[in-house]
Amino acid sequence: MEEIDRRIVEHLRADGRMSYTDLGRAMGLSTSAVHQRVRRLEERGVLTGYSARVDHAALGTPMTAFMSITPLDPGAPDDIPERLRHLGEVEACYSVAGDENYILKVRVAGPVALEELIARVRGSANVATRTTVVLSTPWE
Repeated sequence: MEEIDRRIVEHLRADGRMSYTDLGRAMGLSTSAVHQRVRRLEERGVLTGYSARVDHAALGTPMTAFMSITPLDPGAPDDIPERLRHLGEVEACYSVAGDENYILKVRVAGPVALEELIARVRGSANVATRTTVVLSTPWE
């Protein structure tokens, strides 16, 4: 990938709503040249979508936690991500190497909601869990 495309991606990662005009100014390119480059990055699958940053406290889900999960039956089919996809509190599911099989990033209203979510995860996927609560997020 060309360096200019990498810089475009970095600008869009910082501000996905940046206009082509502003992006062109930042890159020293015309608006149409930037638009073409962004379109090609989308077509190649480098840019896969745009999202909003959210104030989770304002949404009522200020608590973030990471939940490590391990199947109770190691011989069971590995369908844990599909079994948990319906849980709206799960923001991300990572397949990992190590003692656990997956780590979930979850956002909830507080300790009671986290405890309820842990019970639902265990019941939905037949897994053991180990949960770490995030105290603060210096950057993400």
